[in-house]
Amino acid sequence: MRTTPFHERTSALNRTHLWSHWAGYLAAVRYDHSAAVEYFATRNAVAVFDTSPLFKYRISGPDSDRFLSGVLTRDIRRCAPGSSQYTIWCDNDGYVVEDGVVLHLDEAEYLLTSAEPNLDYFSRLVGRDDVSITDISEEYGLLAVQGPHSLDALHRLSPDVASLAYFGVTTSKIAGTSVIISRTGFTGDLGYEIWIPSAGALNVWDAVMDAGADYNAIPMGLTALGMARLDAGLLLIDVDFHSSRHAWTTTFKETPDELGLGWMINPTDDRSFVGKRAITAHRQNDATRWRTIGFALDPSEYEATYNKHGLIAPKDGVYSEDTHSLYDHDFNEQPDAQYVGYATSFGFSPILKRHVGLAKVPPNHKGSLYLEIMVANKPQYVRGERLSTPFWNPDRKTGDSS
Repeated sequence: MRTTPFHERTSALNRTHLWSHWAGYLAAVRYDHSAAVEYFATRNAVAVFDTSPLFKYRISGPDSDRFLSGVLTRDIRRCAPGSSQYTIWCDNDGYVVEDGVVLHLDEAEYLLTSAEPNLDYFSRLVGRDDVSITDISEEYGLLAVQGPHSLDALHRLSPDVASLAYFGVTTSKIAGTSVIISRTGFTGDLGYEIWIPSAGALNVWDAVMDAGADYNAIPMGLTALGMARLDAGLLLIDVDFHSSRHAWTTTFKETPDELGLGWMINPTDDRSFVGKRAITAHRQNDATRWRTIGFALDPSEYEATYNKHGLIAPKDGVYSEDTHSLYDHDFNEQPDAQYVGYATSFGFSPILKRHVGLAKVPPNHKGSLYLEIMVANKPQYVRGERLSTPFWNPDRKTGDSS
């Protein structure tokens, strides 16, 4: 197992000693005994998350713009230097390979992050374009500084961040180290991500934690990040969708429209990109098989489901990345209830005080939803309602930060 450039600090702070595997690296599951403590740092203070295990690529050269325009589903031509985009890329059949964030540093240089290795995939598509794709994953540590006071903390170190718009990018210096800062994150709140040369990672970590001390900055682990991203309705690979490269059948492949990401594709876009022809055919043939939706459970029914078995309904730390079946009625009361889909993510939102989740249902489904959960070793069914995502969307996330 490899360790990130920040491991000397994160290991000392990990009171639980719980670690997980992330792309070959050790990643803290949680630092505190309650994940809610770390979660609330993203909503009330400052949370610092080591996201270094992400794969990182530099795309550069005279044709880098043209190359990415032909590969990425979202139009990179609308991403000016000094800005970034959340984007996806698809296979020739129009199914999603992966998602990631691309940073446009200058006219001929981009940085791209992804959860899985994609160097070979992109390299095979270069063709005659004058472009270079380099894996720089080990050259940089990546630190996410998230929460309503993230700007207050970082402004002490880099005045440049005050002028950053949502998804803006700038270069700066922190603790004598040249860094790249983007106003991005995976928590659904105000936040920033810092690209730090590995040699200077510990110095920058110390500077960030010192600057955030007055705002109760604490490190955040994977569980709290999952809870926060669920609030924001953000999709997680290998949970809410799977890369088409690893799917055994088309059942495990999804189109942008099925993931709710069809907004990335402009029907009047004149460019050609990988998968465009197939995506257009899917739309013309009305071939969408399901929709990814948000839902919330009825709080009183959830409580009653546990209470009738003499149990207290769990809330703190409830976060699941497992599949839960959805029915149109309570199967225990109506044996003819029909299966209508499944939830991919589910958990209790401490800020909303409700259990929320993401699910797949048929495109034309508008009826009731009952989530199957296990209570006292028996399946129980709790009524839910469809909700638009994001569930939590504070104005500060995208608003003027100056």
